[in-house]
Amino acid sequence: MRDLRPILLVEDNPKDAELTLAALARCQLLNEVTHVRDGAEALDYLRAQGAYAGAQHGGPVVVLLDLKLPKLNGLEVLAEVRKDPHLSSTPIVMLTSSKEERDLVRSYELGVNAFVVKPVDFKEFFEAIQGLGMFWGITNQPPPHRPFATGPVRGNG
Repeated sequence: MRDLRPILLVEDNPKDAELTLAALARCQLLNEVTHVRDGAEALDYLRAQGAYAGAQHGGPVVVLLDLKLPKLNGLEVLAEVRKDPHLSSTPIVMLTSSKEERDLVRSYELGVNAFVVKPVDFKEFFEAIQGLGMFWGITNQPPPHRPFATGPVRGNG
């Protein structure tokens, strides 16, 4: 049975977000797509805190993460996710316009699952997003979600 957890799009550029959402919609995925606009909001969503406190989304099937974001950039978000035991296995695709080798290398050092450079050409961009949507929304079998513990956190002593 398909995992119908949401896809999380973290993108601050309204035009790129609109194109990405349109391309994913064309795939006719049953997964809901949630769009957030900065790194801090992405972490709030993933941790079900702040504006997303109490959310029961089960964690995203994949995070499509822009590199250059306000508040926390994509590398900072990636580092936070990978060091959090409840989120560490969340699939993350860096979706960026950066062709900088250092961004690519650092993303993989931090544990990104894929690094995709956004094509400049509209048709190529649309096709790339559709391919990502089909793979992560239908083909890939994601790890099981690890829900956050509820109730107070207790110390060791």
